[in-house]
Amino acid sequence: MHCPFCKAEETKVIDSRLVSEGDQIRRRRECLSCKERFTTFEVAELLMPRVVKQDGSREPFNEDKMRAGFTRALEKRPVSVEKVELAINQIKHQLQASGEREVPALEVGEMVMSKLRSLDEVAYVRFASVYRRFKDLEEFREEIDRLKSDQL
Repeated sequence: MHCPFCKAEETKVIDSRLVSEGDQIRRRRECLSCKERFTTFEVAELLMPRVVKQDGSREPFNEDKMRAGFTRALEKRPVSVEKVELAINQIKHQLQASGEREVPALEVGEMVMSKLRSLDEVAYVRFASVYRRFKDLEEFREEIDRLKSDQL
């Protein structure tokens, strides 16, 4: 690790701790040349599967795109940012744990809808209406009826 102050190549680790529920290691380092101290974070680099779109095209998994979908669906809804981040991290973990190199976009969309359903039913219906391309009010009604019947 290069020193961010003097760019020397030799640094030593003074302290290491697990952070972020054990998913990261925080290391305090000291430069052997200038004696400045700094902190680094180490995380495992896990590859996310590529997303296969309905038209057959493939694209890298895009966490920001997923977050934007959650944000649009949850706009003006009483759901904390922490819960949204937890849901996104759970989906990412599920995709990584699958071991698949490619995953259909439909599967990712269903995972998002499942998380939204447990977070906020209004957001779920909003997302479903766009994702499933509801054409009229009757399709909204059917989805709301499905939600009600699942709660019974």
